Amino acid sequence: MNQPKSYFFQSLAIIAISIVAFIVFKSFLPKKLFTETGGNSKNVVIDSLLLEAIEKDSIDRGEADTISKQPIQFKAVDGIVFPTETFQDYKGFQHLVGFFEKLFQLETNKEGKVRIAYFGDSMTDGDMIVQDFRSNFQNRFGGNGVGFVNITSESAASRGSIKHEFSTNWKTQSYLNVKRPKKPFGINGHVFFANDTAHVEWVKYKASNLQHLSELYNPTLFYGKSGNKEAKVAYKVGNDTIYKKLNPSRLVNSLTLGSTVKNLKVDFIKADSIPVYGFNFDDGKGVHVDNFSNRGNSGLPITTFNTEVMRQFQEKLGYDLIVLHYGTNVLNYGSYNYGWYERKMTNVVNHLRECFPGVAILIVSTADKSTKYDLEMKTDSAVVPLTNAQKKYAIQSQSGYINLYTLMGGDGSMVKWVEETPASANKDYTHFNHRGAKKISDLIYNQISQGYEQYKKLRAARKAPAVPKAVVKKDSVTVKKDTTHVQ
Repeated sequence: MNQPKSYFFQSLAIIAISIVAFIVFKSFLPKKLFTETGGNSKNVVIDSLLLEAIEKDSIDRGEADTISKQPIQFKAVDGIVFPTETFQDYKGFQHLVGFFEKLFQLETNKEGKVRIAYFGDSMTDGDMIVQDFRSNFQNRFGGNGVGFVNITSESAASRGSIKHEFSTNWKTQSYLNVKRPKKPFGINGHVFFANDTAHVEWVKYKASNLQHLSELYNPTLFYGKSGNKEAKVAYKVGNDTIYKKLNPSRLVNSLTLGSTVKNLKVDFIKADSIPVYGFNFDDGKGVHVDNFSNRGNSGLPITTFNTEVMRQFQEKLGYDLIVLHYGTNVLNYGSYNYGWYERKMTNVVNHLRECFPGVAILIVSTADKSTKYDLEMKTDSAVVPLTNAQKKYAIQSQSGYINLYTLMGGDGSMVKWVEETPASANKDYTHFNHRGAKKISDLIYNQISQGYEQYKKLRAARKAPAVPKAVVKKDSVTVKKDTTHVQ
């Protein structure tokens, strides 16, 4: 009977010693043990320009921070001035006045159309967030169609807003890893080539069953410049095969393939050397939102856009707002000083203004991200410094700003989103699931809507310019007549 007791006390002693040892050695362990748990590792791809920027420009220059300490005042645009803001509460609705006016004309007079380019990283991969963002606008302002879609896509299989298939013999260049492409990148940051002379390249699209996306509206091919005069595309309408010749004479060319359809399969015949960009599907009215997401994108590759090519895209598509939703891939590089990213992204916005003159720009910050500290998942220490840097470059570049980290709940919010039932985020404590993506899209849309409603009130209250008094001469006597003010 004594032997079992002996084993029991020995085991108890071992456990006690282990606990004491863990407490002692814990102080020597790094607080941050793991950057992520679980897996979405396929999304962890980093663009080459980010790596270069980190290597060359991540040194703290010791520049004084004056932006966060001063009130932010705005200049009137068309007689409209939003109230002065602090750095803490900055939204920058003033810089979206042109976009708001287009919405106003669409809503009140049913005139014109509005188009939004939404650039992002793995957060918006597979049309996540953007799909619901698009739906929110189209529900209120009208419009049908999924917008611009690539020729090939790494997220095609997971996208619910359109079914997308393609042959495997397309040659692709991306602005994530190619600085000098054979032909300029398209607005989606890619260029595709049908250079396989032995086999025909093809792409196939099928409309989803979602509201506003149940048809492929006015399918239009976008392609670039080439000396190839023999290229054509083939597609079916009913039992008939239609052939259309490509005319790659301009930097950006478009070709509409018939009317609205449910399915579309296009073969590219003798189209080698022609840069192909993608297809657009929209009904030409209401609001349209194009999703230009790339896993691993920091936003910096946008500086590789060819200005003249982008201006020709703008001629054909007509963007009113550009959204830059980045940050996921910029976290965790050993320093909490993101001055280098602030400077680089200011250059990105300035370049976009050259490419798309007059277009409003909106910056969406990184969301919360959790990392393991002392065996507990907590908000990553780099999140707040990065959101501050994003806000600073939004202010410097006169862009609107949405603090997604704050909107979703701030410190510790990602842990709550992961652990709530049902969950709204994945176990990597970084990316949202479909439920969470819908919530995030609503948060972004609602802030824009708040700005729009505030704009309408300011618009209604603005003073009309005074009409000068008319001068009438009667028998050499000058008489001044008052004229009314016109609202």
